[in-house]
Amino acid sequence: MILRTKTTKKKRKKKISSARSYFLWHPTAGFRRLTFVRLALALVGVALLSGVAPASDWAGVPQSSSSSHVHDFVIFTTVFTEQGFALPGARVRVRRADEKKFRWEATSDRRGEFAIRVPQDADYEMTVEARGYKMQIQKVDATDGNRADLTIRMEPQSGPHSGSGAGGKS
Repeated sequence: MILRTKTTKKKRKKKISSARSYFLWHPTAGFRRLTFVRLALALVGVALLSGVAPASDWAGVPQSSSSSHVHDFVIFTTVFTEQGFALPGARVRVRRADEKKFRWEATSDRRGEFAIRVPQDADYEMTVEARGYKMQIQKVDATDGNRADLTIRMEPQSGPHSGSGAGGKS
């Protein structure tokens, strides 16, 4: 026995094409209207003139009053070899002059530079070490100003293994 079933066509729903649904459906539909654009430009102009949102906040630059590093001192140093070439990979440690423990550490980059941020109004002692060179100790006075620019010229170690120069691996 063969059973036959009757198939029916499904009715399709009509899409609503009103202006209100198009505005919700399309993300840029509101910008096509000239009055919306004029209103947006007027609001931006009023905000800039009144100083509600400074341009430095828009650029991602924080305000100096809200920064937590206002009272910091930057020690910026460049490390050179005895020939005057940049010395990358030099290990730098900084501590307060009256303490024994080193609190800050850095490594010089490919240009021989590094920067360490420390609290102001203190005296610091900085040691610079590199393979094949003598350790250098430098005193830093962080009581005046907010930055110290230092240049350190490393001296080669004397001894039987000092022939490798600055190109040694660490």
